[in-house]
Amino acid sequence: MCASALTLSGLLVTGVIAADPAAAADPAGYQNVRINEVTSSNSDTVELYNSGSAPVSLSGWKMSDNGFSPQAFSPSAGTIAAGGFVTFDSPKGLGDADTLVLYTSGGTVVDRVDWATDEAKPAMARCGGDGTGGWVTETSATTFGFVNAPGCPSSVPAASRVRINEVTSSGADTVELYNGGTSAVSLASWRYVDGDTGHSAATISSSSPSATSIPAGGYVTFDSTIGLGDNDSVFLLDGSGDTVDSVTWATDGAKPSDQRCANGTGGFATATTATLGAANSCPGSGGGGGGGGGQLLGGGGSLTSGCTPEEPSGTGSAPSGTQPWPGGQDVTIADNVCAFTTSTGPEGRDLSGLAFDPSNPSVLWAAKNKNWLFKLVKSGGKWIPDASWSATGKQIRFAGGSGEPDSEGLTVGPNGHLYVTSERDNDDNSVPEDTIMEFDPSASGSTLTPIHQWDMTAQFPQLDTGSKDDANLGFEGVGYVPDSWLTANGWTDPLTGAAYNPANYPLHGSGLFFAGLEWDGTLHVYGLNSDGTFTTFGTVATGERSVMDVTYDAGTQRIVATCDNTCGETHTFLKVGSGGAIVPDVTYTNPTVMPVDNLEGFAIAPTSTCVAGSREAVWSDDGIYGFGSGTSSSGHALYSGTFPC
Repeated sequence: MCASALTLSGLLVTGVIAADPAAAADPAGYQNVRINEVTSSNSDTVELYNSGSAPVSLSGWKMSDNGFSPQAFSPSAGTIAAGGFVTFDSPKGLGDADTLVLYTSGGTVVDRVDWATDEAKPAMARCGGDGTGGWVTETSATTFGFVNAPGCPSSVPAASRVRINEVTSSGADTVELYNGGTSAVSLASWRYVDGDTGHSAATISSSSPSATSIPAGGYVTFDSTIGLGDNDSVFLLDGSGDTVDSVTWATDGAKPSDQRCANGTGGFATATTATLGAANSCPGSGGGGGGGGGQLLGGGGSLTSGCTPEEPSGTGSAPSGTQPWPGGQDVTIADNVCAFTTSTGPEGRDLSGLAFDPSNPSVLWAAKNKNWLFKLVKSGGKWIPDASWSATGKQIRFAGGSGEPDSEGLTVGPNGHLYVTSERDNDDNSVPEDTIMEFDPSASGSTLTPIHQWDMTAQFPQLDTGSKDDANLGFEGVGYVPDSWLTANGWTDPLTGAAYNPANYPLHGSGLFFAGLEWDGTLHVYGLNSDGTFTTFGTVATGERSVMDVTYDAGTQRIVATCDNTCGETHTFLKVGSGGAIVPDVTYTNPTVMPVDNLEGFAIAPTSTCVAGSREAVWSDDGIYGFGSGTSSSGHALYSGTFPC
C-alpha cells in the first residue's frame, strides 16, 4: 500500500525589519536578493537575482571589492522584481582573484562571492537554480539578465555539490553542510566567514577537527567560532578560495534554524525545529534566509513496490531570451506519493499531459503513458483521482478496442470530450502511430474507446525508422484553439493565403487542434472533421527544441507550447503576429525552486479561479524523480504554483 506524504505547503519569505538603526533601512525581503553571476573581465558586470515572492528596492545599495570599502553603483533598474534580474557594471575594477560584497543602504551585507585567479572568466555563476545554486566557473557564454544555463558547466564539480543546508544563530551557532553529489569531498582546507567584513575566514577544521571530509549524501556540522547574529550570513569557501555557497537571513531568521527546503536543494526557510545532522523537515513559519522564495517542503512518504522514479535525461539549455517565471516563486507538491501506479506501467510514473476542464475548473484531466486517463479533483490541497469517476484511472484503447496508446497529451474540446494524442502503440513500440483520439468521459466502464480517431502517422516518415526511440518522438501534446480567437486576431489561413474563414470547413466544429511534435518542437494544425477525416493547416515554429504539452490560455489569449528539461523547463507563449502568422511572443522558465526533470505536463487554471491577482499553474513530472532519492519530492508527479491573472 502506498504511504501518503505529509501535507506540503510553500513558504512566503519576506524580510523582517530589525530594531537597530542600521538594519532599519533594510528593505523587506533584502535577504532574497542574491549575487547570481559576476565577471572580472571587460566591464566587470554583476547580475543580481531576486528569489523572493515580492519586489525589493535597491535604492542606496552599495558594493565593494576585497578592500571592503562600500561604493554606490548604478543598477539597470531601481527595483528588482520577484524572480527578476538586475545588472550593473562594477564601479571598482574586479581583479583576477577578488571579492564582491553587496550591501543594503543601511550597510547590512546582503551577499558575497569570492573567487581565485581567473575563476570569474568568463564568469562565476550560480548553477542548479538561479539564486539558490552552487557557485561554479562558467565554461560558455555569460547569461547576464537571463536565467543561468542549467549545467554551467554540463558537469558541475563535486565541490559545488556541497551546500550549506542549515544554520542556527542561537546557542552554539551551528552550520550544517550537505553533500548532494555522488562522491566524498575533502574539507581539509575549506573556510567560512560571516557577514562581518572585518572578520577573517575561519577553517572548518579549526571549528570541528573531525570534519575532514563529507561523504556522498552525508552531513557535516560545525560550530562557528566567529559568532552568528541577527541580519547575518554564512559564506562557504573551498580550498582554492572560491565561494561554494552562501545564506543570508534577517532578524530571527535562523532561530531556531534556517533550512534549505527540500533537503539539499531550493531556498531557505525559517524552521520551527532544528534538524542538524539529518534531513531537513522545514515545517517553517516564514521570514527565512536568502534564496528563500517558494520551497518544496515536507516528508516524502515511502515508495510502494513498482513505483520507481526515473532520473531525468536529455537536459539542454533554454531558448535565447527566456524570461523568469512571471508568477509566484512558491511551489508545492500537489499529489500523494506513488498516486498513479497502474497495471500497465511497471514503474508507476509517466503522468504526462494536463488540462483544466474549462466548464468546471475544479477538475484537472491528466494523461498517463501506457493508455490511462485520470480525472483529478482537489482534496486537502492536493490533486487526487476522482473516485466517482475512477479512483485508479480509466484505460483507453485505439479504435476497435485494441492496442495500447502511448497517451501523452490531452485537451478538452468544446463538447466536453477529451482529445488525446498517442505517438505509438506500446504493443509494438518501434512503429509510430501519431493519432488524435476523441473520448467521451461520461461513457460508462473502466475502459474507453474513441468516438473518432484521426491518424496522421504518414505525415512523419522521419519517425518510422524501426527505432523505438524515433517512434517515441511524435505527438506529445495537443491543445484546442477556438475559431473565435483565430478570426479575432487575423490569422491567415495557410491553405488559402487569405483571412481564416471557418465556414470553409463545415465539418471541423468550432476550433482547430494544435498537436506538438517532440521531434523538432513544431506545432501541427488540424481541423478534425466529424466524418473521421482531417484538414492539415501546416506547421508553426515555436522556437523550442521539443514540445511536450500544448494549451490555449484564454487569460493571456495565447497558445502555450511547453518543453521540459530538454529546453531548460520553458513555456513559449504564441500569438498571431502582424503578418497573420502564429509566432512566439515570450518564453518563461519555471520557478527556480522546482527540480530540473522531465516535467512534461503543464496547465493554467481559467481566470474565473483568480484570487488576489493569481491563478493556479500545475506541472507534471513524467519520471516522478523530484530532487532525487530520499528527498520529499521523490515519488511525486504533480507540482502547484501560481500564474498572474
